[in-house]
Amino acid sequence: MSNYDFKKLQNGSDIRGVALDGIPGEAVNLTPTAVERLAKGFLYWLTQQTGKAPSQMTVTVGRDSRLSGEALTTAFCDALSPFGVRVLNCGLASTPAMFMSTVFDEFRADGAVMVTASHLPWNRNGLKFFSTSGGLNKGDITDIIVFAESDQILGMIPAGTGSAQASQTQAGTDLMAIYSAHLRDLICRGVAKAAGTKDDPAAASSANAAAETGTAAGSANLRPLEGLKICVDAGNGAGGFYAKQVLAPLGADVSASQFLEPDGTFPNHAPNPENRDAMKSISAAVTDSRCDLGIIFDTDVDRSSAVDEEGREISRNGIVAMAAALIADEHPGTTVVTDSVTSDELHTYLEDSLGLKHLRFRRGYRNVINKAIELNNEGTDAQLAIETSGHAAYRDNYFLDDGAFLATRIVIRAAVLKKKGLGISSVIAALSEPAESEEVRLPISAEDFSACADSALEAVGHWASDPASARDAGLSLEIVQPNYEGIRVAYRGAYSGWFLLRKSLHDPIMPLNIESAQTGGCSLIRRLLSGCLADIDGLDTSGL
Repeated sequence: MSNYDFKKLQNGSDIRGVALDGIPGEAVNLTPTAVERLAKGFLYWLTQQTGKAPSQMTVTVGRDSRLSGEALTTAFCDALSPFGVRVLNCGLASTPAMFMSTVFDEFRADGAVMVTASHLPWNRNGLKFFSTSGGLNKGDITDIIVFAESDQILGMIPAGTGSAQASQTQAGTDLMAIYSAHLRDLICRGVAKAAGTKDDPAAASSANAAAETGTAAGSANLRPLEGLKICVDAGNGAGGFYAKQVLAPLGADVSASQFLEPDGTFPNHAPNPENRDAMKSISAAVTDSRCDLGIIFDTDVDRSSAVDEEGREISRNGIVAMAAALIADEHPGTTVVTDSVTSDELHTYLEDSLGLKHLRFRRGYRNVINKAIELNNEGTDAQLAIETSGHAAYRDNYFLDDGAFLATRIVIRAAVLKKKGLGISSVIAALSEPAESEEVRLPISAEDFSACADSALEAVGHWASDPASARDAGLSLEIVQPNYEGIRVAYRGAYSGWFLLRKSLHDPIMPLNIESAQTGGCSLIRRLLSGCLADIDGLDTSGL
């Protein structure tokens, strides 16, 4: 056994760590050496899953715009080459494109890796792994770490032959061109279908040919986005391709787009659709430039949100509603699996306005995706798994959380509506929003933070079960069932709404989400819970 300890690098189904010095108190723990061993651990995992020898495998590796990305990508590739693996360094890429390298005929990769830490600060980096079955799960990452820490296991990987080093020099830089062509094809076909015109594969092919050569396409079916003005905000991550290689070649005006150039210092705003400053920035850009639509991505483009023609955010509950509305006609009655913090208003919209079924599950994009896959395997049609963070995975897209695929579905609908004189806001006009929505994060200082959190959940459960608990405040409480995470309580009376207290997925924190249909409800709930949780040792309730 080696002296390595990589367990602290696991973040659910990803690897994440500190890759660069520069922030006090954050020591580097994701080094090129660590990445080399993790690469070998992944290779061993692949041999066990596929039954193939390394020399029979293709592995693709891509990265986002982070400052440490190129060095860590090189380390990963260098680690695999001596084993005879056909390694393709795809350079700057998106996380969904890396999975698609296992699908596209030009690659047919056995495994794919994205070097990214999503929206985290500039000094962080990480690894996301894919097989031909999709993204790896938490247990798979645990196995890879065990393999990476063991000299004995890594020594069991068969050595390669003389051509190994040469194979590593093969570039996979055309991946993003192929992926962009794939998205352009979806737009051409989607607009034609939605407009009721004949799906013309030859026209789609011609549009792609024109896009690739830079020549102008001469007819509407070759430029289906003509007249549509779209602002794309890539947050200086890897998503700039969407404006330049997908939308513009199909006729869209992308002149209002911002922060398309990769810059790993992220100088303008956090590359995160959940970040308030990021959403304010793109909303202002859409309004100032009179755009029909805004699209914003996170760093590695597996998440997206939108802005409507009036500059209003389509995020959190709104992006869930939009993603569901875009498939409601094609898949009536399908189940939409969401995370646990979705609103009552969204539930009403999905079930009453769209006629769909809503399963509110757990936080964690792999959790909602896996639940949707499980439902389908059991015979329940579930076409969409989506988190309010913007992770959206459709069944007809391999249940891949792909921000660009969701954006493409939105763009198709916007193009069709534009011809009818309508804006994208009309799609979710029936969605109501709560008057107030807050999230409070309660730190836990107790050494056993899981036990402390359990005590807090138990206390809230007893409190919410007592009819007299909130009577003086003019409220009645009801514990919501079924519930798959933490404790969710509905309140009615002087104010109406809900709150959810849960454990964090990874940190010694208890997130508390509160929504109210009337102004003032959230502050009342915070005050009541402050009293309920006052005696929980190790739980900091000062934020209430």
